[in-house]
Amino acid sequence: MVGKEKQSLKVFMLPWLAQGHITPFLELAKRLSRYNFQTYLCSTPANLTSFKGKIPEKYSHHVHLVELHLPSSPELPPHCHTTNGLPINRHPALRKALQSSKPRLSELLEELRPDFVLHDIILTWVGTVASRHGIPAASFFTAGAAMFSYFLHVMTRPGVDYPFPELRLSDFEFSMVRRTADSYEEEEKDPDHAEIRDPSRGPGVIFLNTSREVEGKYIDYLCELMNMELKPVGAMIQEPSPAGGGDDHEGMEIIRWLDRKEESSTVFVSFGSEYFLNKKDIEEIAHGLELSKANFIWVIRFPKGEEVDVSEVLPKGFVERVGDNKGKIVEKWAPQAKILNNSSIGGFVSHCGWNSLMESIDFGVPIIAMPMHLDQPMNAKLVVDLGVGVEVKRDEKGRLQRNEISRMIRYVLGKENGDCLRRKAREHGDKMRVRSREEMDGVVLKLQELCGKSFYEN
Repeated sequence: MVGKEKQSLKVFMLPWLAQGHITPFLELAKRLSRYNFQTYLCSTPANLTSFKGKIPEKYSHHVHLVELHLPSSPELPPHCHTTNGLPINRHPALRKALQSSKPRLSELLEELRPDFVLHDIILTWVGTVASRHGIPAASFFTAGAAMFSYFLHVMTRPGVDYPFPELRLSDFEFSMVRRTADSYEEEEKDPDHAEIRDPSRGPGVIFLNTSREVEGKYIDYLCELMNMELKPVGAMIQEPSPAGGGDDHEGMEIIRWLDRKEESSTVFVSFGSEYFLNKKDIEEIAHGLELSKANFIWVIRFPKGEEVDVSEVLPKGFVERVGDNKGKIVEKWAPQAKILNNSSIGGFVSHCGWNSLMESIDFGVPIIAMPMHLDQPMNAKLVVDLGVGVEVKRDEKGRLQRNEISRMIRYVLGKENGDCLRRKAREHGDKMRVRSREEMDGVVLKLQELCGKSFYEN
């Protein structure tokens, strides 16, 4: 580990307003605190509410939450200043509201006077605001390098095959990823969003939420495409929430239920905090679980403001047929890290969001990939290529099929196949933890270097 600095460096962080983006920023802040950094994680009150009280005491003197109040409107009242539960068609309004908060952001930087600003890569205009205060800044990409390299390849080398055939996408999968690239290109229309197109405007480095243990060759290809330094920060695995939270009772009940199950006999089913299954997908997954005869714990969420009776969206008689001993339905929240770390869990039925993927590998749990949108199809193929899971194939129209879901669950929980996948996941997890510590040392040295210079033109 690199030596800790006597003088504390101050880093201001501004992620995009989504939990999947905020979480790796927060985990990075926790790790930087071990090197005596002071970090200021900035987001809207609608987002920070869910993090208050959940930062362990050992970090409380180094990790600070800073509220950024966006302009309110009838379309976007304050409780909607987050992507959590916000319909996709209202995301452009949220992006516009965030950009309109530049004067307040400028005030915060003047008040806090950080040594460095780390911002989400889709918020490159933040670097320009920082430059006006003479503060160096850089981007943090919160998803994987494979995904980043893929859509940058599509944008910059049209008509040329992506050089990693194991990750090439079908037409249906490509349409999911294309929406990500389209969204990114839309952001680039703002003149302040030129850093990724013109690296000379930035500090010449982008930090990546990944580790070379799982994405080394994709990081190298990304370096080639961008002609700039990329610095992986290692696996940003979320720590289990400290005791004393309001969700403890429900969490303890879940763990007690799992403790009664045999080793590697149960699948955990969750599709992240901001993706909501439609009724047809819920039905196919339910039938797939029932056909597999596996124990399962399934987290089902619905958008904010929607009062939905879970029994109304599940197949008729499903709950009664399965019974509480075989399956457990959980609404809204579950202690994911504690569940994945339980010996009864033999597989993770996941949408393959990047944070969930890395967490599953860290705990040595094989993934049953069921990607839904955005970067997830690419992440699912990476899971298969690493040998840490399988992918549930859809039919020719892109629909989930109960028999295929059941087959993949039984494959992963099976003794021979499952043991092989679990061994591979554990191997990658063990190596990733060692590599991540080394990568974090490198990040600290780079930040110390960057804090001595200002790379943005005033």
